[in-house]
Amino acid sequence: MPRRGEPLRKLGFLTIGRFDDANPGPGIEETLEVIERAEALGFDSVWLRDRHLQPGISSPVAIMAAASQRTSRIELGTAVIPLGLENPFRLAEDLATVDVLSGGRVNPGVSVGTPMMYDHYKTALYPDTHDVEDFSKERVLRLLRALRGEPVSDFEGVVGIERFTRRVQPHSPGLADRVWYGGGLESAKWAGDQGVNYLTSSVVSTEGTESRDFATIQGEQIDAYRAHHPRPESARVSQGLVIIPTDSATDDQIRRYREYAASRFDRTTSPQGPRRMLFSPDYVGTSDELADQLFEHAGFQRADEMAVALPFSFEEADYRQIVTDLAERLGPRLGWTPTA
Repeated sequence: MPRRGEPLRKLGFLTIGRFDDANPGPGIEETLEVIERAEALGFDSVWLRDRHLQPGISSPVAIMAAASQRTSRIELGTAVIPLGLENPFRLAEDLATVDVLSGGRVNPGVSVGTPMMYDHYKTALYPDTHDVEDFSKERVLRLLRALRGEPVSDFEGVVGIERFTRRVQPHSPGLADRVWYGGGLESAKWAGDQGVNYLTSSVVSTEGTESRDFATIQGEQIDAYRAHHPRPESARVSQGLVIIPTDSATDDQIRRYREYAASRFDRTTSPQGPRRMLFSPDYVGTSDELADQLFEHAGFQRADEMAVALPFSFEEADYRQIVTDLAERLGPRLGWTPTA
């Protein structure tokens, strides 16, 4: 767990993969180029958001498949696939296929719960079963069982010239151990009990805590996760915050970055909405300033890895500057070493 003088084990970033819905090709190509550049800069991972009915990545598994053929080393993750829109059986087939193609580099992050804006498209998604679908954590368990190679069929044998097996094909050993789950305190405990990896983000649930400090709450949730994990020494925890280094930014970029962070600050002062969610401030500054802030952050102190969340609405040149500074300036100040 990185404190000053201790290395950050892995560094990556999270992208939404924006595109113009009237001409999506260039934006999707830009996402693939970002992943290629990340590998060249020595990042350990790139994580893809999953957005449905929006001009962003709606099929991260397809993007990972393409990226797997243009990279050789970097881990490819999802943060996160909402399983309410997926059939775990079919998703397991797709994830395993891409994991085999990539040589074992896929890190599927998943979530459960009623999908966002579900009432507006539920009949298109589940015409006959939309009111009885189970959006509980059982969907995660179904995915895990399929990825582990447990039987999904009661038949194995040959019919004519076709051979059938009981488990999802292809089977990719080790993929189930790279599944990630995120959420509040109870979800952290559940993820630990299941032995899956734990994703944190720039929003936390205040459920089960008296604290109103984001970093303290995030630290409490990570502690709870490790306390419930059967092998805490090998459990992976990734922290995701909006962090914008300004070392090589122009004056105009710095001004816009600070305005962006200021426009979002009010939501960080108190819990929001019926679920009482608390947002983290966005971090903007030089890498020296950011490193000082992170080493004092209770969540960062307890994480093994970091997946920096790129802002939604910046320009390509902004992302290039931010990603480069993350790899060449901030990462080394956190004790991280790029992979050659």
